[in-house]
Order: sequence, then structure tokens, then C-alpha cells
Amino acid sequence: MLYNTSPDSLFLPQQSNIDPLGFGKVAIVTGCSSGIGLAVTQLLLAHQFQVCGLDVAEFDYHLLREADHGKFHFHKGDLTSPGIVEEGVRICVAGFGPRIDVLVNVAGVMDNFSSADAVTDEVWDKVMAVNLTVPVKMMRAVIPFMKEKKDGCIINVASTAAKSGAVAGVAYTASKHGLIGATKNVAWRFRNEGIRCNAVLPGAIDSSIGKRIAQGGSSNAGSAWDPEAFAEIEPVHALQARPSETTPTITPHEVAKTIVFLISDNARTINGVSLPVDKAWGVV
Repeated sequence: MLYNTSPDSLFLPQQSNIDPLGFGKVAIVTGCSSGIGLAVTQLLLAHQFQVCGLDVAEFDYHLLREADHGKFHFHKGDLTSPGIVEEGVRICVAGFGPRIDVLVNVAGVMDNFSSADAVTDEVWDKVMAVNLTVPVKMMRAVIPFMKEKKDGCIINVASTAAKSGAVAGVAYTASKHGLIGATKNVAWRFRNEGIRCNAVLPGAIDSSIGKRIAQGGSSNAGSAWDPEAFAEIEPVHALQARPSETTPTITPHEVAKTIVFLISDNARTINGVSLPVDKAWGVV
């Protein structure tokens, strides 16, 4: 296999299966330090991409093969801060040359499940900034490089919440719906300039969400979970979490495999789509 199923662990692909998909190409991955972002980074490196990873959290180089260290550059920064998006792109170009072939917008934060009558300015502003404003700014920063060579691929990691109003709070739901709109707009606007823009919609990957809520934990948007609002959503989450012997568990690397497919020439006519990776959760 060209991937593993253990999140946030060292990735050791079989050399015989590596193809030249990314040879000589440069990719930027936001949210590269863990989860889907880390899985995408590992898989792109396995496909010979040079990767510039951006994240607010530190990156553990032990999660990459030593052979891949020379193809990877990590830049730590808060992409919601002024100028950090542009700085990240400048650092990528300085390290790998004046080309950007792929952008994968993974970085995101979950809200605290608050509804419109209870969401705070803090949660709304943080979630919208990370989940929508940053991806749009990243696209704005890389599109000139893609237009220059009339080729490029952008993947935005959205969520089942991008199509449903019953799986998250109002802030997260609005941010992911907005990201789908931005994806479609970019796909249409630059369709004749060799640039493709698609989105993937992962289902529930972190099964610990319910436990954290029950324990009174806080969201990564900085506020305590809203148990009353989550009670309305929990039955829908239970549909995804139901165990099955016939369907695979959704792992970060399963999502990463889908992203690599959309980057590849096998998907060269796929543009502006929102592709679920959710074991049919999104059909409910």
C-alpha cells in the first residue's frame, strides 16, 4: 500500500509503488502538522512532490522519512495574522523556486456547536477566519503562479457540514458552506486558464468528539462545547459512528488518497466538484 491507516505516525511507503506524479512539482499544504494535513503531506512526498507545509503548531520531523526531509520545508505561523499567508508563499518560492503547482487548504477549526442564538463573536470570528478567510487568501496568493504557467490544482478540505445544517454549529456550518462557494467560483473563473479547484467533504474522522463534549471539554475555537445545541446534532453523528464490518473506517489517509486522486491527471476534467468522503453520511 502507498499509505497507512495510523494517524499522526511515521509514514513508510513502499518504494516500488511510488510514481512520478509530483516529480519536479511544488505543493503547499496548510494545517500540515497533524490529521488530514499531515497525511496529505506524507502522501505528496511519497509521490515526489516538494512540499511547503504551513501550520500554527510545531511540526514533528520524526513523522517523515529522512529521505523526504530535503523535499519538505515547514513554516510555523498563524495564517489569520496579517501578512502571514503572503509570507508563507514567499518562503515556499524562496525554497523551491518560482512555481506553485498545488495548494491544499486543510487548516481548520471546529466550533463549539453553538446555534445562531448563542454563538459568541469570539467563536464566529475565529472559525470564519481560519476556515474561510485563510483559504481564500491562500488561493489569492498562489493563483498568479498557476496563471503564469497555465496549470495548477487547488483542493479545499471542507466537511459534510458544507452540505448539511445538522452536523455542526452555525459558525462551522456557515464557514464550510462558504468554502464550497469559493471553490465553485474559483473553478469557474479560472477554468480556461488551466487551474482546477475542487473540494473534499470528509465525514466524522475524530470519534472522540462526543467524549470530549461529555467531559465538558472545549473546542479548538477556544470556547466550551454547547451541550444543549449538541444534543440536537448528536443523533446525526450517531449515524456516522455506527460500527460496521463491511465499510472502512474514515482515516486521514483515506481523505489524503482522495485528494491525491483529484490532483492527478486522472481527474484532469474534474473541476468545481464537492466530493464526499463519508461512507454515505452526506446522503441523509
